[in-house]
Amino acid sequence: MKPTLLILAAGMGSRYGGIKQLDQFGPNGETIIDYSLYDAIRAGFGKVVFIIREELRDDFEEVFGPKLKGKIEYDYAIQGFQSYVPAELGHIERAKPWGTGHAMLCGWEQTQTPFAIINADDFYGLEAFQLVAEFLNTGTDDSEHTLIAYQVKKTLSENGTVSRGVCEVNDEGYLDVVTERTKIFPQDGKIYFEESGDLTELSPETPVSMNFWGFKPSVFPITQELFIDYAHKNHNAPKAEFYIPVVATHLIKSGLGKLKVIPNASEWFGVTYPEDKPIVQAALQKLHEEGKYPSQLW
Repeated sequence: MKPTLLILAAGMGSRYGGIKQLDQFGPNGETIIDYSLYDAIRAGFGKVVFIIREELRDDFEEVFGPKLKGKIEYDYAIQGFQSYVPAELGHIERAKPWGTGHAMLCGWEQTQTPFAIINADDFYGLEAFQLVAEFLNTGTDDSEHTLIAYQVKKTLSENGTVSRGVCEVNDEGYLDVVTERTKIFPQDGKIYFEESGDLTELSPETPVSMNFWGFKPSVFPITQELFIDYAHKNHNAPKAEFYIPVVATHLIKSGLGKLKVIPNASEWFGVTYPEDKPIVQAALQKLHEEGKYPSQLW
């Protein structure tokens, strides 16, 4: 069976100041998601699941439905504040969605095959989709998953600090640990992260997670168990978020799974700040001019 692509698109876009999932960046008004969809189809994915808030469904269907019909199967999964929350906790008041790990869990019912999961507002490049599709198509171990890693030097913003999952990889090429660093930035030709006021230098080639994962379906019940525990501990914390790296770390430490880190030298770009938009627009225009994408995607 062909793999499924889950797209994390329920975020609020607080730093961006709008629904960046549907903002237009390409020369013909394409969203960043359009490029991920186009590359996923080229790489051989068989289905797309948009993980969204209920109020975005009509907008997503209007924007993407006509493009995808006849090309690839697609569906929607709703990430609600009550989704997969234990009933005994009652109604939960939230300021924002529960995070990327919870979003992945919300796509369980729509996902019957090995799957990749990505951010809606990040451009990953065709090579990354081909690499993860090959892994998902050929892997026979249900406990072996993957992470597509990017070089930190190719993931920075000129307009502020960025958060990245810094990866430590063992000699066999598997992930040992991924540590979220929330303030990474370039300065004087070097790259640093700041923590508690202290600066630590990172090698430009340091592998980082851009939230491009490949999982076997065996991850879902494990994720549910972790989220139930998390919800019990954080139901009174309206901004607490349950992230995919928490699931990955648990798989590794518990021995329930391992994650092959697949290096990827592609350029990454994404939108965190409004000032990032013209940079992304210029990068996409260049890719069209170079023939990496046709003049019209659809």
